[in-house]
Amino acid sequence: MRRGIAATALVASLALAATACGGSDSGDEADGPVTITWWDTSNATNEAPAYKALVKEFEAANKGIKVNYVNVPFDQAQNKFDTAAGSKGAPDVLRSEVGWTPAFAKKGFFLPLDGTEALAEQDRFQPSLIEQAKYDGKTYGVPFTTDTLALVYNKALFKKAGVEAPKTWDDLKKAAATVKDKTGVDGYWGSTQAYYAQSFLYGEGTDTVDADAKKITVTSPAAKKAYGTWQSLFKGKGLHKADTTADAYAHIQEAFVSGKVASIVQGPWEITNFYKGSAFKDKNNLGIATVPAGSTGKAGAPTGGHNLSVYAGSDAAHQKASLKFVNFMTSAKAQETIALKNSTLPTREDAYTAEVKADPGIAGYQGVLSSAQPRPALPEYSSLWGPLDDELIEIAGGKESLDKGLGDAETAITKLVPDFSK
Repeated sequence: MRRGIAATALVASLALAATACGGSDSGDEADGPVTITWWDTSNATNEAPAYKALVKEFEAANKGIKVNYVNVPFDQAQNKFDTAAGSKGAPDVLRSEVGWTPAFAKKGFFLPLDGTEALAEQDRFQPSLIEQAKYDGKTYGVPFTTDTLALVYNKALFKKAGVEAPKTWDDLKKAAATVKDKTGVDGYWGSTQAYYAQSFLYGEGTDTVDADAKKITVTSPAAKKAYGTWQSLFKGKGLHKADTTADAYAHIQEAFVSGKVASIVQGPWEITNFYKGSAFKDKNNLGIATVPAGSTGKAGAPTGGHNLSVYAGSDAAHQKASLKFVNFMTSAKAQETIALKNSTLPTREDAYTAEVKADPGIAGYQGVLSSAQPRPALPEYSSLWGPLDDELIEIAGGKESLDKGLGDAETAITKLVPDFSK
């Protein structure tokens, strides 16, 4: 799941401006093929080639449909689609992050898919992922890729230090110090981003909000304890200090794949990049474990991933073609192909073939999926990370106290969910 991070997915803005979007502006000719536009938000370097190849395969099997493929940087796509859909100029199909799906459904931008060709094999998908694609009892996306966070570690460095994958955050602190003593490199480097800090909340049995009670809980005692633990992992032997630069994500990733830090928390979207690093030329050196537990003994990370959703503003012909395309891209065969090419996690069990599970990265992340925690069915939920991103970087950098930072985040969150109490 790309959480607004500066991934390598880049595309020229002029290309987007020139792209035909939606059924009414697709350049179709009379009696010619229907041209649908797909906005793909995947990594343009590592993932997009596999999707482009599948598009060609789909077109070859469906002569009456052409697919205008556009790769849109993930960190721009949500706002671009929101603007385009509001003016009836959105693409026919969007690779929608799971948190965007209910938000766009609430606005009426997505077509309900229940009973359509797109969901013809609904029972093949993991039920929790179908639930996460729903809003107000209807399904607005077909699960395309899924993910969660895990503690990934360098097995060779851990073995040299004589430590095992930690079960708790306290264990991680001890392991990091031992790794530093025995190997000379830091044992752990944490992120300041709110999405990566979410596991600390789960470890204390809480969340940013209680959606059922309609209450903001980001400043509750449990949340403060969670963020206190998160903050403590930036200082101490073997614990790398917080990186508050704009390139922090890249710095952490590079340090890990080059063996300069022994462990980080990361998602499966980086599996292919792990393997490109000098530390993981032997893929089996990549250790993958459930994120450490908090004081409650609970361990888990948010369920992420993407759905394929169809634009409600397209005409009937383009919607029909889009539904067929979504069905193809989420089929068992396509899911297996994507997993083998991109090392991403399939959303349906019949795509976890023996060949797919032979990838140690996929097998490792599949093993931690059972501890992943779905997000609340709240359209505004994904937007709540924005205020926290702003405040956590200040807290981690020592520019704000934990209490002030969380208090400011609470104030900002109140504006996003005005009907919630504090």
